[in-house]
Amino acid sequence: MNSINWGIIGCGDVTELKSGPAFNKVPGSALVAVMRRNADKAADYAMRHNVPRWYHDANDLINDPEVNAIYIATPPDSHEQYTLAAINAGKPVYVEKPMALNYAAAQRMANAAAEKNVKLVVAHYRREWPLFKKIKELINEKLIGETRLVHLQFCRPALTKEELAVEKNAWRVNPAISGGGLFHDLAPHQLDIIYWLFGNTKKISGTSTNQNKLYVADDAVTADILFENSVVFNGEWDFTSAENKDNCEITGSSGKLSFGFFTGNGIELVINNETTRFDFEPLQHVQQPMIAKVVQYFLGNAENPCTADEGAEIMRWMDVMTGK
Repeated sequence: MNSINWGIIGCGDVTELKSGPAFNKVPGSALVAVMRRNADKAADYAMRHNVPRWYHDANDLINDPEVNAIYIATPPDSHEQYTLAAINAGKPVYVEKPMALNYAAAQRMANAAAEKNVKLVVAHYRREWPLFKKIKELINEKLIGETRLVHLQFCRPALTKEELAVEKNAWRVNPAISGGGLFHDLAPHQLDIIYWLFGNTKKISGTSTNQNKLYVADDAVTADILFENSVVFNGEWDFTSAENKDNCEITGSSGKLSFGFFTGNGIELVINNETTRFDFEPLQHVQQPMIAKVVQYFLGNAENPCTADEGAEIMRWMDVMTGK
């Protein structure tokens, strides 16, 4: 394989700017086909993004001989189905987060990839952002000493009736499609970075509840983790809050780091009451750094930037936290 010719299954909103254009901007990569069940929307996407071919059936795209890698950007309820189909066709897969509806489905995907010896990457793309790589560097260099505590708070106001009438919002609070609520949509980004920073766990617990009954899905989650390295994590998520909040604080024996996962583009490092700030330019295509790594992995020039087993582990965490 000398170049990666991508086919996208599910060319919806997430692919318009976050990921889709990046496939043609990364060396050794090209977007050659897209699929969406709505044929008119698939054709429109292909026309606007100069993609040579479009399909309304995923199997047709998977079996296209010009496509040698598959990006799955559908809602989570079809991740397993399409991943297994691509793996059975011998084509490497880059699958959106959350990896699947639950841990059991994620395990089946990981097992299939291992059994068929087909490459599978999970789109926990913040791992490749300069901001989070800097956080990892600061922790590894012990700028804050030994890490002790991690506290995450994430709050969003409730979706309005008008917002819930929009399909791209409604499915995210339908557990049959998303696996849960907005926690399942957004927390994988946060939890994967926490896992990437601190590794394996000794103990996980959590509480999930539907406080406001605005959605079928739960709207509030709390979680506690004790890592094998003795770091303690506490997280709180509220999706019917009066305010927006996106705070993560990592406290060490001699300092602390503060940052947001979805807002702001900076890190604050506090040591002895002195604050140093690291700022980063926003990325035009937020998945481009990860896609570049995936391409190199598929070409055999790099390690897997986020393995199927790592993606499945995050699904296990969420199942435990939400009591599944």
